[in-house]
Amino acid sequence: MYKLILYMGLLLMSAFVWASPNCFVAQENNKIIQAIGACEVQHSPRCSFNIPLSLIAFEEGLLLDARHPKKAFNQNYVDGRAVCEQATDPRHWIKNSCVWYSQWITESLGMKVFQEYINAFDYGNTDLSGDLGKHNGLTRAWLNSSLKISPKEQIVFLQKMLNRQFSLKPEAYEHTKQILFVEKLPNGWTLYGKTGTGTPPNKDAIRSGWFVGWIEKDKQSIIFAQYIEVGIDETPNGMYAGPYAKELAKEQLMQFLKTKGR
Repeated sequence: MYKLILYMGLLLMSAFVWASPNCFVAQENNKIIQAIGACEVQHSPRCSFNIPLSLIAFEEGLLLDARHPKKAFNQNYVDGRAVCEQATDPRHWIKNSCVWYSQWITESLGMKVFQEYINAFDYGNTDLSGDLGKHNGLTRAWLNSSLKISPKEQIVFLQKMLNRQFSLKPEAYEHTKQILFVEKLPNGWTLYGKTGTGTPPNKDAIRSGWFVGWIEKDKQSIIFAQYIEVGIDETPNGMYAGPYAKELAKEQLMQFLKTKGR
């Protein structure tokens, strides 16, 4: 009976995690190797958008390397988390998803330049208009607003980035990769990526989570995107949805590598 209850619990958990609109998708050598769930549905990228934003900021010289510039927190910005309401450099920005640092970057770019890059990247629906009638796209478009992207589109963008298909300086790619480092994995693999957490429209009791990135070993790479929606109190130990998405993605990747003997 205990085994039956445990089995049913795992089935229910699996059904919840992979129910629409959740998705895990992975690609290797330009070929989808795994796709579970609604991987073509577009969502707000939230702080997973810091990946293209990093490329832009390094290209434009707003960011110099992983530790520069280190900017003092501006009280005119609102973040709400002590970890971000302090002096922040590019690595700290990526690790902690400091929204005010992203907004400093986009305001420094201006809408014209910002839109030109997003069009060139063909990033999701490329819509930077922001909330309807509020003219706040420059600082809010990617935060549960007009800009939307699907997990499969995240994969397409990341593949182009890894192939260096955008007209950017080598340093923009290299510094972005450096600050996206997450951890070393077993058997020589390295994990790079970015989380994102938010509240989907009209779903106050739900939290959305992204984790997008890639793993690499020697000249091999596997690109992935994980998107989940979970109940506000249903992540382990009160974990944010983004970090929870990261743990789910790691589990999927490690299982795939184990199955393939890699």
